[in-house]
Amino acid sequence: VQLQASGGGLVQAGGSLRLSCAASGNIFSLNYIVGWYRQAPEKQRELVALLTNSGTTNYANSVKGRFTISRDNANNTLYLQMNSLKPEDTAVYYCNTRGAYGTYWGQGTQVTVSS
Repeated sequence: VQLQASGGGLVQAGGSLRLSCAASGNIFSLNYIVGWYRQAPEKQRELVALLTNSGTTNYANSVKGRFTISRDNANNTLYLQMNSLKPEDTAVYYCNTRGAYGTYWGQGTQVTVSS
């Protein structure tokens, strides 16, 4: 299983980006949880958003109301819509899935928000 994250880039504060994570197989529909994490320079990796296969979502307090996680099982793709971006959202973003079929990470995509 391989996860390929994309969609990062440089954006001004207040702007939007949509991250995508394409899986090489149907692991997103098999596993229980899919999610996005991020890691800023000299900081630990932190949870951004989770989505279970029953539709339950969980967001970090810092992104609630601004970010939305979703997935397209038919196309084996996970998304993170990010609106009203702030400089403190600058980080490398990683997609993840875990469950009975294993734990997998994408390679990360850089998001940089300028003030």
